[in-house]
Amino acid sequence: MNNDKKLHNIIEALSQHSDSAAVGVLERVGTNCPDDEVRRLTARALIKRNTHDALAVVILEKGKGINDLSTNVAMSSINELLSLKDKAEAIKLLEEAQETHSDEMVRDTARSVKALMAFS
Repeated sequence: MNNDKKLHNIIEALSQHSDSAAVGVLERVGTNCPDDEVRRLTARALIKRNTHDALAVVILEKGKGINDLSTNVAMSSINELLSLKDKAEAIKLLEEAQETHSDEMVRDTARSVKALMAFS
């Protein structure tokens, strides 16, 4: 098994792990990794969990998920959010970011993604 497949399997396993500590591992290790592909896979895994804590990382954190400096990571995160069957928690966090986040860029991104989700 090659290293890319192993990495994908590890991130996928963490996304499915029932322990909420898995979110912390994904955030600390995956979203802070210098490799775009690792950050993309990690953001995807967090979104697939579709819990408040996991979605907060990719929606509210500057430089992560939808706010990543890599357009590949940011767009992939947005596409994953759009594909969620249950968008309620994501929309709630987008509204929170839009109304209360201290960073204007995060607020603007949340506003745009929320608008996209309204049409999906």
